[in-house]
Amino acid sequence: MPVLGPRTLLATIALATTLTLTACDPAAEAEAPPAPPVPSAASATVSAPASSTSQAGSGKHTLAEAATAGGLTKATGAGAVSDVPVDPGEMRDGMHLVVADYNRAGQTSGRRILFVGVDSVPEDPNKRREHLWRGLIDYALQNGSTGTPTTAKPYQPGPFGGSLECLSLPESASTTDVICGWSDTTTAAVALFPGTTPADAARLFAAMRADLEH
Repeated sequence: MPVLGPRTLLATIALATTLTLTACDPAAEAEAPPAPPVPSAASATVSAPASSTSQAGSGKHTLAEAATAGGLTKATGAGAVSDVPVDPGEMRDGMHLVVADYNRAGQTSGRRILFVGVDSVPEDPNKRREHLWRGLIDYALQNGSTGTPTTAKPYQPGPFGGSLECLSLPESASTTDVICGWSDTTTAAVALFPGTTPADAARLFAAMRADLEH
């Protein structure tokens, strides 16, 4: 290895120092183009589950009787419901109560589908639905239904959003009565579907709702 003289050694040290300072110079780093931003996980779009409350349920809706609801025909004349078989809870000024029973296509006898609903609910509509549910279960058990209510399950609520759930009243392997209920920001309603399945009752109830709620 060659021996450097004093002047050569000093020049070598000065050059190394200059290179080191340039590499650490903040100004030199600032001239480099910034790295592209990393997408944030929080900004990812997450789809809401099917059972969640829809935006359509955030507005004020009202209920009104309909001659046909979900393809069903409102019963009239002798044998049609003429009183209020289920306690709807406290009714205040501005609230509407709708009670009606409906015939399936071609039905001329037997138990009909009973509907009970209220709008402009002043308290949490879910609590009003629970009140209606309990009353309709008592009514069903006194009018031909038997068995212990199952746990309510959520189903698609339809275009008005909110929540729609159904439970069954088991009687035998082939016959089951189902009770469905919906609630949104201002309405709550329930219906008794004799001899059907929860899934079929839920689809029919959502279709009825499209004609009864406005």
